[in-house]
Amino acid sequence: MSTSTYGPGADAGDADRADLVVVGAGIAGLTAALCAAQSGLSVVVVNKGPSWRPDRGEQPTSTFYAQGGVAVVMPDVRSTGPDDVDSIDLHLADTLAAGGGLTDPVASRPILADGWSSVSALIAWGADFDRDADGELLRTREGGHSVRRIIHAGGDATGAAIQRALHNAVAQREAGPGRCIRFLDDAIVTGIRVDDGRVAGVSYLRNARWGVVDAPTVLLATGGAGHLYAATTNPSGATCDGIALALRAGAHVADLEFIQFHPTMLYTPGARGRRTLISEAVRGEGGRLVDVHGRSVTDGVHPMGDLAPRDVVANAVETAIELTGHPCVYLDISGLPDFERRFPTVSAGIRAAGIDPADNRIPVVPGAHYLCGGVVTDDEARTAVDGLLAAGEVARTGLHGANRLASNSLLEGLVMGRRAAAVAVGRRHLRPTRPVPVTTPGPAPILDRDLLQDTMSRRVALRRSADGLAAAAATIASAPRRIPATVREVEDAALTLTASAVVAAATARTESRGAHVRTDCPLTAEVGESHTFRLVDGEIRESGFAGIAV
Repeated sequence: MSTSTYGPGADAGDADRADLVVVGAGIAGLTAALCAAQSGLSVVVVNKGPSWRPDRGEQPTSTFYAQGGVAVVMPDVRSTGPDDVDSIDLHLADTLAAGGGLTDPVASRPILADGWSSVSALIAWGADFDRDADGELLRTREGGHSVRRIIHAGGDATGAAIQRALHNAVAQREAGPGRCIRFLDDAIVTGIRVDDGRVAGVSYLRNARWGVVDAPTVLLATGGAGHLYAATTNPSGATCDGIALALRAGAHVADLEFIQFHPTMLYTPGARGRRTLISEAVRGEGGRLVDVHGRSVTDGVHPMGDLAPRDVVANAVETAIELTGHPCVYLDISGLPDFERRFPTVSAGIRAAGIDPADNRIPVVPGAHYLCGGVVTDDEARTAVDGLLAAGEVARTGLHGANRLASNSLLEGLVMGRRAAAVAVGRRHLRPTRPVPVTTPGPAPILDRDLLQDTMSRRVALRRSADGLAAAAATIASAPRRIPATVREVEDAALTLTASAVVAAATARTESRGAHVRTDCPLTAEVGESHTFRLVDGEIRESGFAGIAV
């Protein structure tokens, strides 16, 4: 028996059992939970935050904060112009172009092709997307997309609408026969329990008590890594939990160097933590990026201008900031007369920061936004550990490559959440025959969070160099070791371990590609390869090149 669990132990009263444990309550996790429950599985969802309510402020999932929408090819769409003609081939071509040569076309095509059926299921669960007077779904365009294929809800509140629909569907399932879905709210998973090479469940910390859930299948759907940095668009729960859990359980990770910085995070000097995102759809509807002198930021940079892929636009913004010496650029919204109606979420966010939308200039900077890599999975969400699955931002399916195409993330979460549920259904007969006790591993490196975030923000952000990466590695290596005993310490241990993996990956890639820019290696290699890493004797080690099949 092996274990990767923190904690002094758990008594029998803390034990629970399920067919599937879902770690995370965003789009991938709740989709998987619903699909598994519909097939009769018992599901436990471990939710790091409190029970979701639409009137609650900060939410634990990145899904809730997604503004733009879902990129999906719809059949039989009424065409009103050349930018409405779409196909899976075209969506794949846009995805490959954005991915910097590392997107896997074999893995990506089926994900994109399953998009409409997955969105249809979401609509059946109650997601209310915006429609025109004839009932047709409204579509917009975002960076890297050659046509209008982004469906949205509430103007720029797509994620909140999806989160609400999924939770309402779960609530109905909870109230139904058998109560197939149970929630462990305000709980953090501290380890994947592995018995004889096969997943046996999870250990968790809740209300200062340690507990266990026995299960043959565990799905990591924990979201991203935004809080490796001092400023991010991610909610407070994005602390790399899933990456660390997977590494400790023996899974492989890849493409962690590709952390996408969104070009338009609201500039709020001195603030730490989550900052307001200005949806890419604002530029899709006519917003323009200009420097402090009113000059276009992207002229001559890319044929698609402000709607170029995010890595291109973010670097153009960074260059404009360096050339002018001004701390930000501006999103000119003077061409959007209905801005507040079309973008109510953005409008509320900038008003809360003391900015009047009527000024027509929103100060923005690039901000840590999305982890393009993650836990390596096959096309059914399976990792290298028998019974451990991953879906959503925590996973590396091959869809995003070196840079994610806008609004492909919600699509991927939907599709891969459904596939993960299908795998769990096939494993229901493998329930653990004996409980695996919670044990305490050795102390883990835990770096002070502010120090870690400041180090990553200075050394491993939008642009990197060998010297900066070496300095970051030295700082992370200096982290003291201790046994995590609180939720904050469990998170900080996950952040520290993941930071070391990100730095290792960025150091190994001696080229500039997609979201990874090396100032000392500005050229892109002719052929791109994805390096994989795993945890060996407590150290992050490179383990070859990533394959989609594991």
